[in-house]
Amino acid sequence: MVNSSAGETLKYFKRFFVSGIIAVWLFVPTPLCAQHTYINIKDPFIRKVPLAVPPFKQLVGTDAESLHGEMARTILVEGMAFTGYIDVMDSATFLEKPSITGITAAKLHFKKWTTIGAELLVTGGIVEQQGNIRLEMRLFDPFKGKLIVGKVYTGKASDLRTMVHRFCGEISLYLTGKKGVFGSRIAFVSRVGKNKEIFISDFDGYGPRQETYHENITLSPSLSSDGQWLAYTSYVNGKPDIFIRNLKTRGDTTVAFKGMNITPSWVPGKFELVATLSLDGDQEIYLLSGKGEVLKRLTRSWGIDVSPQVSPNGRKVAFVSRRGGTPQIYVKTLDSGEVMRVSFQGKYNTSPVWSPLGDKLVYVGIVKNKIDIYVTGFDGAPPMQLTRDQGDNEDPSWSPDGGFIVFSSTREGVSKIYVMTARGSEPKRLIDLPGAQTDPQWSPGGGGD
Repeated sequence: MVNSSAGETLKYFKRFFVSGIIAVWLFVPTPLCAQHTYINIKDPFIRKVPLAVPPFKQLVGTDAESLHGEMARTILVEGMAFTGYIDVMDSATFLEKPSITGITAAKLHFKKWTTIGAELLVTGGIVEQQGNIRLEMRLFDPFKGKLIVGKVYTGKASDLRTMVHRFCGEISLYLTGKKGVFGSRIAFVSRVGKNKEIFISDFDGYGPRQETYHENITLSPSLSSDGQWLAYTSYVNGKPDIFIRNLKTRGDTTVAFKGMNITPSWVPGKFELVATLSLDGDQEIYLLSGKGEVLKRLTRSWGIDVSPQVSPNGRKVAFVSRRGGTPQIYVKTLDSGEVMRVSFQGKYNTSPVWSPLGDKLVYVGIVKNKIDIYVTGFDGAPPMQLTRDQGDNEDPSWSPDGGFIVFSSTREGVSKIYVMTARGSEPKRLIDLPGAQTDPQWSPGGGGD
């Protein structure tokens, strides 16, 4: 038998639930809805914020709520720990049990949380009925005794991970001014038997799923800004061609001009991409529509031009060229046509990728026969080396908030996917699949509302 308060919760749940994930704000006083940006995620001496996440409350009391409540808490803890700026506290130190006493401000004793040093507190409550979930989550500042943000999400049980990550994005927004990596994805290449195919996983490597089945060599994945399109190169037709795939319908457009069609990369915020084509024999960079039509030729030189990347503001394109004799990184300003060389250290530099702010490039450099990852700005300062003395390190790509870089490395033998901070610290393996994984590309978009 359901008690009266639980009955009211169920009535609300039935009335509120519709297909898909719905999010609504719990009541939060206006001044506290403002962003409080005080963490610089690029600070090499960052101090991690202590966060307490007690078990979630079962609002009706079913076994399914217990299971999904534990899952929701685990997803939140792992997600916030991934950020690198949160220290999730040991639940053994907690002096209060909101899962029993209550999850709202009126039911909490904030002194019990400040006593153990918690600077932030998340409480959660969950209702489950016939595979549908209503999830309440609140973020508190125990020292002020205030609710910072509160949200209710409803959806299917299969949407639980997405719901929790959206709230993680709210925590990140409060602390850093950005929603962070939550909701973003990583496309990469993985060996399948003798072939190479494109896979896509969540930002933390969770749920890698095979996207292409060409049973051939498939390379250079690029996800569009809106996450709806995937461009890549495949040899399935006997030569390198570009494929543009709608990730919802799985429909493909093939860019198969004569010669080579390689290294596609989406233009930020547009249904356009840049790629390397050899229409006139030499490999040059072209601007293409999302339907694969040539819009404009962007480079003209005697040396091979490959691996184009358009800056976040769309005004510049970085690329690799042999016009100086060896592969080096150049940047072209599209309005003026001015081209400047960016890399000077070593005789082989490649794979440039813009930072989300467009103020830096991460790239691969070979110095003294060692393949490592470097970052350079445009202020004349020497590049900063991010990896060293641990195998071959290639294919860097920024996270949407600029706090991380994903890359491939042979530091454990066969090439695998790793992530490190944008400072080059705390590297960790991200994907656990058989065979070799390469070519990771972090989708530009972050968490949703």
